Amino acid sequence: MTEAQLIEAIRKGKKKKLFGANLIEADLRGADLVRADLRKANLRGADLTGADLREANLREAKLRGAELHYADLSEAYLYHADLRGVKLHGADLRGADLRGVNLYGADLSWSHLTGTDLYRATWDPDRLPPPGWVVNSEGKTSWLEEE
Repeated sequence: MTEAQLIEAIRKGKKKKLFGANLIEADLRGADLVRADLRKANLRGADLTGADLREANLREAKLRGAELHYADLSEAYLYHADLRGVKLHGADLRGADLRGVNLYGADLSWSHLTGTDLYRATWDPDRLPPPGWVVNSEGKTSWLEEE
């Protein structure tokens, strides 16, 4: 299967077992990734704008610099994922597990965060937190907590 065929299969929801897949800078706009296994996948710089990632497993995935504008990540599992510099403007993160993720430089503007678990999620202390959240710090580490 060529890279183009793989990307097309992923977009159509026909390929969901992607453990450790190398999808750097892949164009996955609008992809059907409901309940996909993306554990340890490398999605650095990928465009997942409008993608459906409901209940997807992204544990320890590398998403640094990825575009996830208006993506649906509700109930997704992102435990210890690298989300540095990720653009999540308008994304649905309701009920998502983001414990221990690195959100340094991430854009969460207009994101839906009701019920999101951000326990010990690393946050840039120089950036304003999303509405309803506060930044807590200890030493050089900062994280988000619900107000």
